[in-house]
Amino acid sequence: MGQPKIRNMEEFAAISGISRPTVSKYFNDPESVRATTRAKIEAALKKYDYQPNVFAMNQNRRTTKNIGVVVPNLADPFFSEIGRRVELACIKAGYSPILLSSHGSADMERDNLNSLRSLKPAGILLAPFGRMSDEAAVRDIDRDFPLVLFDANMSGIGQAFAGTDNAQSVDLMVEYLCRSGEPPCFFEMKTPTNPNANKRHQAYVESMERHGQVPRIFQADGEGWNFEEIGSTEGGRLLSSRAFSTNTVLCSNDRLAIGMLSAAYGLGLCVGHGADCDLRIAGHDDHPFSRFTCPPLTTIAQDYEAIANHAVSELFGMLENDERLSDRTETTFEGRLVMRDSA
Repeated sequence: MGQPKIRNMEEFAAISGISRPTVSKYFNDPESVRATTRAKIEAALKKYDYQPNVFAMNQNRRTTKNIGVVVPNLADPFFSEIGRRVELACIKAGYSPILLSSHGSADMERDNLNSLRSLKPAGILLAPFGRMSDEAAVRDIDRDFPLVLFDANMSGIGQAFAGTDNAQSVDLMVEYLCRSGEPPCFFEMKTPTNPNANKRHQAYVESMERHGQVPRIFQADGEGWNFEEIGSTEGGRLLSSRAFSTNTVLCSNDRLAIGMLSAAYGLGLCVGHGADCDLRIAGHDDHPFSRFTCPPLTTIAQDYEAIANHAVSELFGMLENDERLSDRTETTFEGRLVMRDSA
């Protein structure tokens, strides 16, 4: 017959002949017990093939090793990528990330934060909706747990924020487009889902004015996260009516640009920067699919890794010192121009 099934740490302590507090101490920090005791515990672990319930262990601690990570929508490859990098940074630091998606719903974002509260996380990393977020719910979490925001900022909330310098990145793109051809029109959603969209709008206006150009802004109807569909439908409507006053369009994000590329193809328009092309299209974010569009999309690459690592570093600094930051910090990273065939 095989070894008996061990259901919990109490049963493991009893069958291995080691006190329950000593076993618990070992699982919290193996180096904290004597070498001879450690060897005895490890031999029993191997013999009985026992794995402790780490989740249950965390719940019995005053401070757990769980880190809550909440992003707006994991179906969006942008957030999948930045969420993955945050998750890996947590694991590397010895923490257990709990990655949750709000699936494009501000109500679910609030529910996710409430769920994390019951898990007693050591801290929370949140990429918020911003304008759509339940501000009271986010402030409650900020009051009770170490909280760091990334990607999208909310004024005065969280002990720290890490994201992209939208003013720098948009200006970089506008300068390139003005230098290499006709000045860009700007295509955005009338009702933005993310505070970054408002920052990019303002950055475009200021950059065009610095370059002696008149800002030309075109807004798409529609709400939510179906950016490609909105870009295709609304972008196609504007293209077919010849609404754009130049042959260059800068989209507020890559997903809108991908939709517009599809609309241009359907209308028989040639997109690119060659003499025989009808239209130039550029985006922002360096979406994981942007290099595989037809033609490949000119865009701005955000520094995912720097944003993720800095957000994690700020949170872990608070946890290691067992105190909140005396002053809220905001750190932004420059974007990088990625020139491809679309513009």
